[in-house]
Amino acid sequence: MKAIFDDRQWYHDPKHFMANGKVLPSPEQPERIARLRHGAEAAGCDFIAPKDAGLGPIAALHSPEYVTFLRNIYTRWQRIKGAGEEVIPNIHPANRSDNYPRSAVGQAGFHQADTACPIGKGTWEAAYWSAQSAVTGADLLADGARAGYALCRPPGHHAYGDLAGGFCFLNNAGIAAERLRASGLRAAILDVDVHHGNGTQGIFYDRDDVLTVSIHADPARFYPFFWGHTTERGAGRGLGYNLNLPLARGTGDDAYLRVLDTALERVAAFGADVVVVALGLDAYEGDPFKGLAITTPGFGRIGAAIAGLGLPTLFVQEGGYICEELGENLTATLTGFEGA
Repeated sequence: MKAIFDDRQWYHDPKHFMANGKVLPSPEQPERIARLRHGAEAAGCDFIAPKDAGLGPIAALHSPEYVTFLRNIYTRWQRIKGAGEEVIPNIHPANRSDNYPRSAVGQAGFHQADTACPIGKGTWEAAYWSAQSAVTGADLLADGARAGYALCRPPGHHAYGDLAGGFCFLNNAGIAAERLRASGLRAAILDVDVHHGNGTQGIFYDRDDVLTVSIHADPARFYPFFWGHTTERGAGRGLGYNLNLPLARGTGDDAYLRVLDTALERVAAFGADVVVVALGLDAYEGDPFKGLAITTPGFGRIGAAIAGLGLPTLFVQEGGYICEELGENLTATLTGFEGA
């Protein structure tokens, strides 16, 4: 299996994270790259650098207004007297239809959903190349590869078309799916991160040409709280093309695999030609977020179950945070898929 990564993805080095009113170090650390790369190599992956496909695949999902914001906001922020080293919002509009301000502070509030997506000097470049890694992975599948792994960091599934959030800036899995759709393939996105892929859902919610399915910890008391419930089935042409499968906190391997069967049945019913797996490894029992309780062998079973679809599959990295077994969980997922 080919794996895709660009060294410029190291450039995003967030410092700020807030949980329960307390400022903490960000869990989305560059060190994740080293652990994930080691895990992919242990699974037999050969790494290649992504090609630069330009802004087109990104702008296919993200508004030019938002792309302009991401590219320029750090420089603008540094012109504010006494500003912090990272762009962090402190005010938000009540509705997306509210006025769009000229102020850098106001635009930060419009384009950043929470305090978990600080923008630093290297954020745009890292996010850009993370997206390019996903695009190259999609192109590999379009050219006939059975599988690929895009080591996307920063991750992407909480990013909407014009809104960052939850460590995410550009929706890598969505960009990959749209790239595959544009190449004539019928793409389904299967999100197995412990957190609901609210950005991915939002981007495709009123569309019937990309299926979105998410298995995640119940958002009634877990991030992202406002999205990821079973009643969210899509809208307009997209009604019935979004499936949420929330799980009780602490759900383990066997119960998870039963729900995964339901997700895979929906992918098959969509008639997908290709699957993009938004691969969060934070469903692990020892992950710092402690939402679900998947074991390392459980990730192998998840990989094998996905392989059972018999479809070309692109794994796009999402969450999975610093713990001793992070790399091992990736190895288990990819070897489970390859060995099925």
